[in-house]
Amino acid sequence: MNLDLKGKVALVTGSSRGIGFSIARGLYSEGCSVVLNGRNENSLNNAVEQLSGTLGVCGDVTNPKDAKNLVQNVISAFGQLDIVICNVGSGSSVYPGEENLEEWKRVFELNLWSATNIVEAARKPLAATKGVIVCVSSICGLEVIHQAPITYSTAKAALNAYVRGIARPLGRQGIRINAVAPGNIVFEGSVWSRKIEENQRSVQEMLQENVSLGSLGTPDDVANLVCYLASPKSAFASGAIWTIDGGQVRS
Repeated sequence: MNLDLKGKVALVTGSSRGIGFSIARGLYSEGCSVVLNGRNENSLNNAVEQLSGTLGVCGDVTNPKDAKNLVQNVISAFGQLDIVICNVGSGSSVYPGEENLEEWKRVFELNLWSATNIVEAARKPLAATKGVIVCVSSICGLEVIHQAPITYSTAKAALNAYVRGIARPLGRQGIRINAVAPGNIVFEGSVWSRKIEENQRSVQEMLQENVSLGSLGTPDDVANLVCYLASPKSAFASGAIWTIDGGQVRS
């Protein structure tokens, strides 16, 4: 793709593996200066080594201080910030009906506060460049998905509401924000990778019954959409939740 992103500075949180790494690689291939982030230093260093010239900053963005430090590192290294991708999140939680207060807090920290912390920390430098934010949500935040953790679904629904609500005040500063809502995405170490190993036939039956295209998605599928939303090609898009699920969501 040629998305007119050459020379832009992009920060991708949670980018040492999976969807986040694919997004970082996509922005890198479009000519961006990319800053990767993760909590595990070894995994982060490995990701940075695969994308020569990128910068890795270790930190936990569920912590507001770490989020501010991450943005400050970007500005110190590059002098500006044009693109922020909020990718930190996890669908791992307790089975529906087994929720408790500590689990609610943990899941909301990972799937909501991780985004709000970075947006608040990056707001001023993004306003200076008329920048772009893309949050990685989930179809679990759009409708009830069978057996999906209620904590996760609720946190992603809250993230979607945040994106829609904050779009107007951010827009007044010239900042665009959107979210992508992936469906079932498979990569090494993912939930779907494990499910395929356990019972491939069951996975295929689920896909044929619930997904129009009858297949799982890949991190690159998500990354391509994120890169488009981060680019000038989508200059009139803001405050929207973009579904990418192979035709699973019905509502």
